Amino acid sequence: MNFSAVAPKVFKAVLALDAAARDGIDPVLLELVQIRASQVNRCAYCIDYHTSDARKAGETEERIHQLSAWEESSLFTVRERAAVALTEAVTRLPEGVPDAVYEEAAKHFAEKELAQLIALIFTTNAWNRMNVATRKTPGTE
Repeated sequence: MNFSAVAPKVFKAVLALDAAARDGIDPVLLELVQIRASQVNRCAYCIDYHTSDARKAGETEERIHQLSAWEESSLFTVRERAAVALTEAVTRLPEGVPDAVYEEAAKHFAEKELAQLIALIFTTNAWNRMNVATRKTPGTE
């Protein structure tokens, strides 16, 4: 399904939400968050899309490859680790967001930054769900 053609109002609304969610977030961190949420959600289209954007933002291949095992990797900063942990918790929402994960993120991000980060995570999840549900695959428009 070409969701943007079939439901253009919804698609445009998600695009606007996406633009608002990105505001003020470091481009590399933004891509790490989007890649990790997409990995958790198994959205091949979004993984492909965001790894390409991560490279353009200056991210290294090594860090992109190790993102799926970020907890065991020494390549990520404490701030990035807090963001990725929050990403996983929000993405796996039925399990809830543990207080310790939220508190760790709050240590590394000012309140406005944290709000933007949460918005980025739930927006990425919306894209993942749209693309997985409509069977969008890498290499398609």
